Amino acid sequence: MIDKLCASAQVAVASIPDGATVAVGGFGGAGMPDDLIDALIEHGARDLTLVSNNAGQGDSGLAALLKAGQVRRILCSYPRMTGSHVFEALYRAGKIELEIVPQGNLAERLRAAGCGIEGFYTPTGYGTLLAKDKETRLIGGRQCVLETPIHVDYALIKADAGDRWGNLTFRKTARNFGPVMAMAATHTIASIGTYCQLGEIDPEQVITPGIFVKQLVLRDAAPLLNTAG
Repeated sequence: MIDKLCASAQVAVASIPDGATVAVGGFGGAGMPDDLIDALIEHGARDLTLVSNNAGQGDSGLAALLKAGQVRRILCSYPRMTGSHVFEALYRAGKIELEIVPQGNLAERLRAAGCGIEGFYTPTGYGTLLAKDKETRLIGGRQCVLETPIHVDYALIKADAGDRWGNLTFRKTARNFGPVMAMAATHTIASIGTYCQLGEIDPEQVITPGIFVKQLVLRDAAPLLNTAG
């Protein structure tokens, strides 16, 4: 019987090795899998490449992961949001590498990885430093930049509900990057608020099919006696 529910967040992230590329869902605080991030910090994997919308705020979540010295490189759209003092200090000290990716490009590069698309052209970024050393082409009278997929080893995402096969639903804007990150990842771990039996979720409401999900973690639940996934 397939049941992807894990005993705890710590068990779920235990296989993440040093040097992995990890995508973390969230738009600001919306959809941020804080329990999985905390478990990753506890796990201690280092030399990570982080893919996210921003570089953390305050001293918790992504900021805490950066502060722990576990991230070597980050790809994100908004590295300097209000309260991103941890990232700024690390960047100015030369302790972290940064690749800025426009938000639409970030989503599409992740989606491309999940769909088997080896590249796409977009006018976004043409004529700026973001297009440096990238192939360009005139298409329909507009200069465009060739962008390539972002393949990730692990995706840590937050969902509203999931069943034992890993089918997921999301709550409003908390959905943000979760679905495309799940598609782009070799190994997706989803933090869920509600654990459903098969058939409880209307198939029309499933946003991320279980084929893209390896493990589930039930938020705010006592650790299970048995591990899974």
